[in-house]
Amino acid sequence: MTKKIISRDSTGWQNLPKDWPDSLRRVLAARGIQSESDLSYELADLPKPDLMMGMDAAVKLLTQAVTEQWRIMIVADFDTDGATSCAVAIRGLTAMGAKYLDYIVPNRFVHGYGLTPELLAEIPDTKQPDLLLTVDNGIASIEGVEAAHKRGIKVLVTDHHLPGETLPKADAIINPNQRGDNFPSKNMAGVGVCFYLLLGLRQQLRSQNWFEQQQIEIPKLNTLLDLVALGTVADVVPLDKLNRTLVNLGLARIRVGRACAGIQALIQISGRDARNLAAPDMGFTIAPKLNAAGRLEDMGIGIETLLTDDANEATDYAVMLDDINKQRREVEQDMQTQALDMLQSMAFDNNDPPLGYCLYDEQWHQGVIGLLASRIKERQHRPVIAFAPGNNDEIKGSARSIPGIHIRDVLALVASQAPTGLLTKFGGHAMAAGLTIAKQDLALFEQHFLVALKQTVEPSVLQQQLLSDGELKPDEISLQLAELLPTAAPWGQTFTEPQFHGVFTVIAVRVVGQQQDHLRLTVDSGNGQHVTAMAFRQQQPDWLGQGGQVLLRYRLTVNEYRQQRTVQMLVENILNIE
Repeated sequence: MTKKIISRDSTGWQNLPKDWPDSLRRVLAARGIQSESDLSYELADLPKPDLMMGMDAAVKLLTQAVTEQWRIMIVADFDTDGATSCAVAIRGLTAMGAKYLDYIVPNRFVHGYGLTPELLAEIPDTKQPDLLLTVDNGIASIEGVEAAHKRGIKVLVTDHHLPGETLPKADAIINPNQRGDNFPSKNMAGVGVCFYLLLGLRQQLRSQNWFEQQQIEIPKLNTLLDLVALGTVADVVPLDKLNRTLVNLGLARIRVGRACAGIQALIQISGRDARNLAAPDMGFTIAPKLNAAGRLEDMGIGIETLLTDDANEATDYAVMLDDINKQRREVEQDMQTQALDMLQSMAFDNNDPPLGYCLYDEQWHQGVIGLLASRIKERQHRPVIAFAPGNNDEIKGSARSIPGIHIRDVLALVASQAPTGLLTKFGGHAMAAGLTIAKQDLALFEQHFLVALKQTVEPSVLQQQLLSDGELKPDEISLQLAELLPTAAPWGQTFTEPQFHGVFTVIAVRVVGQQQDHLRLTVDSGNGQHVTAMAFRQQQPDWLGQGGQVLLRYRLTVNEYRQQRTVQMLVENILNIE
């Protein structure tokens, strides 16, 4: 597999403020920042809620539910986006004056995804709500909505996933990705859509003098932005201007100690300092602990963590989530070892790897296959679908893709070309999707999957291009820059954290870690300064040795050891310059 480093185009960086470091100006210009105002994040600058299709109907329905004190049940999802969406809905509606609120979250192993008849059956008649409010799900819940209506329950769907050909017959739907919706941002996470619903609701209730009549202080919805930021980063949605605004304002609250008790506890148990928390910290250290609950056990634990205002209770929940996440890592490591063994045993024509992989083991854990697919996708630079046993004779698949291959569109093509019923359920995004097939149809599905890839994949996307923000001058590889970059902007999907490359002389190299699976290099940064370069989960190439030269693609980080802070490289790729 070929790998090629491509430097980003940073044309126009000289037009950015002169008091910013040149390296930061180049990084921001390469991400489309043309002026300082592009980094000005204010809620007032965001598109208005009424621009979203269906918002009027959704707000009218929810206004009636709040003012008439209906029983409202939130239907959540079992990931961090779903958990934060649920917490935002309950906290926000409580602040609006709603008194009868509850939530339900599916167990992925029992109920499947979203509002399903199976999940609805879990709600006893004695707790039947007047309104079901779905968050981060529902756009595909055709049967679930129908079953709710048969019980006399109204349904308001809030979602961000791509809709299918048929929509559920809900009483109201808001989803910026609906066909015909002209809302200017299509990239919001589920928690962002839920937040927008609350903005619209507050506006409507204010116009009816509801808050004055009830002697309720008009809610300050910016208090929910820590949750919105966490869910947005965790769901890996593109950080366009709207999402960057939500994330940046949420981070600002977290950094001054205004996060909810649960987020503060998760930050503390993750060993992070809230005062300089960055978006990648949320994505790679905080969110996995919440996600682990939904993967292995019950996301109700995660939701309760985000709902409590008691610091001690939040800490107890955070400890539980941390323990579950440790179990998740062990399960994932075992599955990854098995998957790599599978790849080693595969024989390819002309040593040419396939366009994609379908991997299955009857012992794999359904809650972890998405992570496994991501790991193998990163290693092979091919779309990967990892399968695990589901209900009855079904298997559940989690797909992850690479840039240039829209995995949901590929699955749609499979569904259109394969025999009827082969692909029973599927949905998702360009880079991630889920599906269900019969276990006996795995080989047939793989054939159709590879055919669909062959019909749609351009060969150029299979050459792995490693984007870089260029080479740093020796004096730019500094502690000052390493401290500045993490909080200079809310880095994330399509607004990626800065990565640089360069050729360095190797002073020393050794294998470290309990499993001897990390590399610790000492390199000369170019002016005689020795810098530590850590390459986690990477093996030492045969050609890499002391005194030689190496091409590294890396991020600048700060290493703290015995109260000493030094600049460090976090190595993404080790390449031979020959």
